[in-house]
Amino acid sequence: MAAILLKKGAGGMVLDFDRGIRGAEKIEPIQKINRDLLDAAQTLTPSDLRYLVDSYYQIQEHRKRAANQVREIVKSGKSNPVIEWMFKNMKDLENNIRKMLDVYTNADAVGRWSKSITGIGPVIAAGLLAHIDIEKAPTVGHIWRFAGLDPTTEWKAGHKRPWNAKLKRLSWIIGQSFVKVSNNPKDIYGHLYKKRKLYEQQKNEAGDYAELAKQKLKKFNIRNDTEAFKWYSKGRLPPAHIDQRAQRWAVKLFLSHWHEYAYKHRYGEQPPKPYAIEHLGHVHLIAPPNYFPE
Repeated sequence: MAAILLKKGAGGMVLDFDRGIRGAEKIEPIQKINRDLLDAAQTLTPSDLRYLVDSYYQIQEHRKRAANQVREIVKSGKSNPVIEWMFKNMKDLENNIRKMLDVYTNADAVGRWSKSITGIGPVIAAGLLAHIDIEKAPTVGHIWRFAGLDPTTEWKAGHKRPWNAKLKRLSWIIGQSFVKVSNNPKDIYGHLYKKRKLYEQQKNEAGDYAELAKQKLKKFNIRNDTEAFKWYSKGRLPPAHIDQRAQRWAVKLFLSHWHEYAYKHRYGEQPPKPYAIEHLGHVHLIAPPNYFPE
């Protein structure tokens, strides 16, 4: 297949597929990942790690848009090698970053534990290591608040955001991942998400969330012609709200297990018990899965 070339035309730079045109500038593909780069991935700093994880998700979004553009071009019966080139190279770059993050997390005990969980791959595992410093999180509550998962934390006008926006989005991605793998026989947290969702639905039908529904109507400007308004006005939470509650519960459980594993690996002892277990008399504690010794 001829290389894609650029040459200067009357209207600026134009495509040229002729290798023999003198002075044409070849469009080079993304450099292939090599052993040196993979070895260097083990030496990434937390700042480097955050940059790579952020870049991965940004490139992923661009790759999806390019894929949609390619599909539209194919539907039209035409071809555009520039868009196809962009799609291929963004896909390659996305995969290369994933490989490097896989190498990094393989070299970290907490990263390896994270990846032992169905639904958690190298990017999510690296993102957790990038954004959470276990030395600043003596309890899992610190992580929940930092991830925007503490319902008692409010972002007041004129004040600094009280949570990490990127970790909050990563937590949402984790929840979505658990939903996707919930039918996988090897899955753990997706199955727990489904059980929790059933529990939330039963409480909702029993009217246990009537006060919360009332508060939602009072706090947010929800149009009365929406499906959400119909549910809230009846003292019930909409199905989407119930699903989000179940996802957040599963994510918080996973993060509590992540914290326990990371804390034990760092300090050689169990972390303080969650507040609900220590002070409120709750005794139902789900142990972390795949808790293998290092």
